[in-house]
Amino acid sequence: MGVIARHRERLPVTAATPELTLGEGGTPLVPAPRLSEQLGCELHLKCEGLNPTGSFKDRGMAVAVAKAVEEGSSGVVCASTGNTAASAAAYAARAGLPALVLHPTGAVATAKLAQARAVGARVLAVRGSFDDALAGCRELADSGSHTLVNSLNPYRLQGQKTAAFEIVDDLARPPDVVAMPFGGGGNLCAYALGFGELEDDALLVGCESSERATTLASAIRIAAPVHRDEVDGLVDSGRVRVETVDDAEIVDAWRELATLEGVFCEPSSAAGLAAVKKLDLEPGSVVVCVLTGHGLKDTDAVGLLTETPVEVDANLDSILAEVA
Repeated sequence: MGVIARHRERLPVTAATPELTLGEGGTPLVPAPRLSEQLGCELHLKCEGLNPTGSFKDRGMAVAVAKAVEEGSSGVVCASTGNTAASAAAYAARAGLPALVLHPTGAVATAKLAQARAVGARVLAVRGSFDDALAGCRELADSGSHTLVNSLNPYRLQGQKTAAFEIVDDLARPPDVVAMPFGGGGNLCAYALGFGELEDDALLVGCESSERATTLASAIRIAAPVHRDEVDGLVDSGRVRVETVDDAEIVDAWRELATLEGVFCEPSSAAGLAAVKKLDLEPGSVVVCVLTGHGLKDTDAVGLLTETPVEVDANLDSILAEVA
């Protein structure tokens, strides 16, 4: 069962909307006891990397592509730093629609492009930034030939808000803080929408890199967030707080998630934890870090951020020489 079937009464769908799904949603909320002890809070990890294409994008894409089918679209288009591309391509294939992906050349993890290509999307590398790619997509969508399925599509945020419902259900209470990466800002807006519908006042914390345009966390390598104005409005209302960290802090959080809790996410997903470390939390606060993408999404980063395996002979002396 996917998000449309599970949350139909909370989504803008009709009897004519197909229940398009690859089994998205229902991702686990994993307690993080060692990090909880370190931070003096009750920390949980919302593992969105366990969605079908390995990222949170699947929640919104199921709804956006289903509505595109309902509205008679002839195809979908998106700009992407990787995860949107993989998700749009998969759900378009499931729906029987062609998908076109524009990405900034040389700036996307290869695993994500492999996903999009494998399921049949047409992938074009744009000479420019993500913002340039998005401008091209918007122009194409405005011509009427394709439906834009970036987070500017309101159905994307409607699908993504369902994660807020799951968090409250799993905790049997609202969390005090929910922290997540801040790239384009769509997910922050989606969580604000979901918690708002539940009339819960959890503080949402978005974490952006101080090196936005060049950060090693490729999924949030977006210089000009398309939802910046909405996020700024949420900050002004007190519902959202934005923290800025450097890439070294993101890498430290990424390593700690893996080595202390055994949870392997892509580097950008660790931004929420990096932000939580900057907060002055009340002791015992219930905190959720949203891990937006699986570690296998960006295996290139592992080679950059960890030691290269050492070659040894298959005997005890050779092995002990390296581990002693």
